[in-house]
Amino acid sequence: MVYVLEEIFKSKKNENSEQFNLRIQRALSWLRKAAYIQDDLDLQFLSLWISFNAMHAQDLDAAEQCHQTSSSQFHVFLERLYPQDHSQKISHLVWNKMPQQIQWLLDHPYAFQDYWNYKNQKISQLTWKSNFAVEQQRVLEAFQAKDTQRIIVTIFERLLTLKNQILLGGTSYNSAMNRQQLKDSCYILLMLLPVFLEVLIENAQHLDFTKPFYPIMHMS
Repeated sequence: MVYVLEEIFKSKKNENSEQFNLRIQRALSWLRKAAYIQDDLDLQFLSLWISFNAMHAQDLDAAEQCHQTSSSQFHVFLERLYPQDHSQKISHLVWNKMPQQIQWLLDHPYAFQDYWNYKNQKISQLTWKSNFAVEQQRVLEAFQAKDTQRIIVTIFERLLTLKNQILLGGTSYNSAMNRQQLKDSCYILLMLLPVFLEVLIENAQHLDFTKPFYPIMHMS
């Protein structure tokens, strides 16, 4: 799939801005690497998240990128991307290719940030459980309504928590804990990101964002 995307991208590069091409090139490079890392879930997940970041991240303070701003950015990105998927490839994946993996990820509190806020004594047990119950009701309603966009946004909110756990040193490398969850997360990203890139490439005129995070610099 990555090879096919690279060929499509090459055929359309001359039609796009340099900043758009840079985003796609970076995202493809990390997606290609992730596809080869089959025996290292931690590094595969991080490579996939970097690919996702390359598609949409804007030039903001690095500390902000790791926390709340990251969430608001991908919300905007997904809200702009999804309506351009005219052939409904994303919906097909969600409802036909990975419903079990999605359900398990969204049902598990391990990827729900308020669970960790409770464990770190930032909120009470009652608060996190109440918030989780409200979120689960929203997820249930989204499933019943087949609201693909709401499901996708919720998936990435949960994946952001997993990313922060790994990137901020909140888990051991190759930990035996929650391997299945990480495996499912990698599977979800490996399915979704190529489609995201395909939609981006096919709709560059509508999805050309502001300058990429860290432009190319040639050092003398």
